[in-house]
Amino acid sequence: MSLIGKEVQAFTAQAYHNGDFITVSEQNFKGKWNVVCFYPADFTFVCPTELEDLQNQYATLKDLGVEVYSVSTDTHFTHKAWHDHSPAISKIEYVMVGDPNQKISRIFDVLDEEEGLAQRGTFIIDPDGKVQAMEINADGIGRDASTIVNKIKAAQYVRNNPGEVCPAKWQEGGETLKPSLDLVGKI
Repeated sequence: MSLIGKEVQAFTAQAYHNGDFITVSEQNFKGKWNVVCFYPADFTFVCPTELEDLQNQYATLKDLGVEVYSVSTDTHFTHKAWHDHSPAISKIEYVMVGDPNQKISRIFDVLDEEEGLAQRGTFIIDPDGKVQAMEINADGIGRDASTIVNKIKAAQYVRNNPGEVCPAKWQEGGETLKPSLDLVGKI
């Protein structure tokens, strides 16, 4: 079942953020845009490249009013150890959520039950706490964080401009569409 348009279910988890352990819940998603990026495990191979790429886009995302949360089934203690020892992960300024009980991974339907690990899922959550976009990749396929920036801009535009939609490859400032009877069959 798709999570699009659905509010994120209740959860509470421990996270590592800028040298501290903090508590995170679905309430953190209210009132602002959010990106939740699931990945299989700390101390692995594709995962640090993705998380570093996400960090490289973090300032741009913050400028758009977006907070970022990475999530794996590791503990917040493991996130700290990884942050302390990996050149790529030591750059991370966003929240790293631990999901050792796999509750969050189940809520977002990205848990690989056989492995006990999260799949590579990316979710864009609006200020109402509702999922507006999602993408799930196989373990061997890394994500490009620049595409998240474009999706956020499109989602924000659509939210702020009722009655308009963003076509494929839409870029900020580009033409949008206004669905109507007159437009049917003319694209």
